[in-house]
Amino acid sequence: MLAALAFGRPAFAALSVPFALVLGVAVAASPRPELRIGFSLGTARTLEGSTISAHLDVRADGPAEWIEVELVLPEGVTSVGAVGRTAFRLGAGECRRLDYELACERWGAYRIGLVDARVRSAFGLLSTTGRVDAELPLRAYPRRERLLRVVRAHDTTPFSGSQVSRAKGEGIEFADIRPFAAGDRVRRVNWRASARRERMYVNESHPERASDVILFLDSFAEARGSSEGTIDQAVRAASSLADAYLERRNRVGLVSFGGILRWLPPAMGMRQHYRIVDALIETELARSYLSTTVEVIPRRVLPPQALVIALTPLLDQRTINALLDLRARGFDLAVVDVSPIPYVADEHGTGDDLALRLWTMWRKALHHRYERVGVPVVEWSAERPLLGAIEEVTAFRRRMRFVSASH
Repeated sequence: MLAALAFGRPAFAALSVPFALVLGVAVAASPRPELRIGFSLGTARTLEGSTISAHLDVRADGPAEWIEVELVLPEGVTSVGAVGRTAFRLGAGECRRLDYELACERWGAYRIGLVDARVRSAFGLLSTTGRVDAELPLRAYPRRERLLRVVRAHDTTPFSGSQVSRAKGEGIEFADIRPFAAGDRVRRVNWRASARRERMYVNESHPERASDVILFLDSFAEARGSSEGTIDQAVRAASSLADAYLERRNRVGLVSFGGILRWLPPAMGMRQHYRIVDALIETELARSYLSTTVEVIPRRVLPPQALVIALTPLLDQRTINALLDLRARGFDLAVVDVSPIPYVADEHGTGDDLALRLWTMWRKALHHRYERVGVPVVEWSAERPLLGAIEEVTAFRRRMRFVSASH
């Protein structure tokens, strides 16, 4: 055909007719292959750093000479092993299953199941490309640190729990003795004291009560390195604290204070645990230039007797002011400073420049400002366990109570 056009000779065109007929018959006889792709996950919930199984089922309605598929994964999820594009051949009605092992490198909520596919017919004349998205939900919960001890709240609630209350009532922790009164049970009589004083005395106890604990998560700003940042640390710490307090039958709530304000009123039980963790994995840095104060938080979220544990890098002035405002309102407050200094020092090399030293001094002055109003501030980095920071907060509060009692 090209020769006929180049040399202007129609006879050459007649020679290409049989080849064109063969090509046309081959195209007509070669049906367009269609694929049916199914994707499934071994589980919809996992822990950060764990692996899960996934299965990709490919079925061809017609003969496919060449099939190429690739599972496209979101950032934070990787495939164990060098698994990229996979090519294979399928006959009509045949099915092939591809098995994957997926690793969740970071906590978060994901959608898994995006598949790029390319298929060619039996004669190799027809080729089709497409994209299928199963959009299966996958939640990777942050890894938790086992905490043997927690910060105890100054005040307790009327609900039964595992913390010894300062009030007196029915319990197992001895508090004091008092004279017998009408209605007292005989089993509470202190016979030794009664015989010594020749008068009936009964034992008083400290009851076991629950505390209200509010985890205050700062999401206004963060310092970030190549792989993670202060928000990642804060979310893991909040998850560990929520788990520890709920295990001790306390009521736990959550306030995510940032460009997007989220909150959960305090409650107890396993259902509250999943509510908190689901809210934590949706925490993202949200830029905002609005002036946000604690007044926008509903009153029922912050009970007056609640212990507020703030997890913050102390980078945004709105969070700094909000925490001071909480203390001025009489809340029992403790601050865990998720230190941004390691990320900044790694970014600037040795970290010996003047600006970094001045900023470090300013942060220490900010810590003293909080401590002057009775708020313990502990600087915590990823290199040390969270339990160490909790112990420092407890030691500071014990020292403050001792100083207050001596005065």
